[in-house]
Amino acid sequence: MSDEEGTEYYTLICDDPSHEVVLVDCGAREMDVVLAVRKVTGQSLWHSRELARQAPVTLLGGLSAYRAQSSVAVLQSAGARAEWRQEAEPGERAVPSP
Repeated sequence: MSDEEGTEYYTLICDDPSHEVVLVDCGAREMDVVLAVRKVTGQSLWHSRELARQAPVTLLGGLSAYRAQSSVAVLQSAGARAEWRQEAEPGERAVPSP
């Protein structure tokens, strides 16, 4: 028996693919958004301000859907436009989540 005859390959599909949080626009309440960015990323105040001013920017990656939604809710409550997306596999394009 050759290796080709006895080998079977399977593609595993993850139930909960990783997601990313994208800050689309800082909005009018910049300081509130900077504090929210600091809260969700754990970065310093200075680094959080730099991230907020670079919008659109990906803040977090590799998150569960729940954690990504929670982070977006914190950012939106501060006045920012933010969204969460399913991270694209290598060679694919990202698709916005509902």
